[in-house]
Amino acid sequence: MREAGLTLPIDYVRERRDLAGARREAFVELPTRRNKVWQMDFFELETSGGGTWRSGDVIDYATKLVLAGPVTATQTTSDAIASVALALATAAELLERPLIDDLTDPATGEITPIFLVSDNGPCFKSSGFQRYIDSRPELRHIRTRRRSPQTNGVIERYHGAIKIEALWRDLPADGVEMTMVDDFRQLYNHVRPHETLAGSRPIERYLADPDITPVTDANATAPTRQSVRIP
Repeated sequence: MREAGLTLPIDYVRERRDLAGARREAFVELPTRRNKVWQMDFFELETSGGGTWRSGDVIDYATKLVLAGPVTATQTTSDAIASVALALATAAELLERPLIDDLTDPATGEITPIFLVSDNGPCFKSSGFQRYIDSRPELRHIRTRRRSPQTNGVIERYHGAIKIEALWRDLPADGVEMTMVDDFRQLYNHVRPHETLAGSRPIERYLADPDITPVTDANATAPTRQSVRIP
């Protein structure tokens, strides 16, 4: 097929090198400010009625705030784009201003885009998803190394929590009952304190002044889930 000119030339070595460089740049220093690194992934769940549903979640690395998680029956390029678009809209709504303003240096006008980290699923590798990312100056997409889920650890931790603490305890019957995903996201973001945030809730940390360095010591004497009664 190559001799017949039926294949597209792809420089895999260059692609791997560029991705590795982007991963190092994203995590050269541990992100402590909102909107520096977002992590994205889908999880799927087979309901008791037999159907399989998915949630495409986007989470802010530093504040642990889950910005989006629409439930879909598929995991396509369109689904991935819809999740990112919802996350962008949610961030702007929470900040009460265009997201691009939060990424722009007021002194220089330079925009520092958010690193959107995903795995190597087909929807994230598609040309359609890349075109969407290229159209958004707020974002820069990087993919994790193959078979390295720990690279996307914050979103993986969230998926573990929602499955163990909610979905597996009371398995939804169908897609309609998958609204419990929204209920858990509300709990995760707004109600329960997080030890990795020194007892803060993700929404509190996300809306805090980004120029003030937050306390992130998990061993600090701030309230935790074990010491604070959740309303």
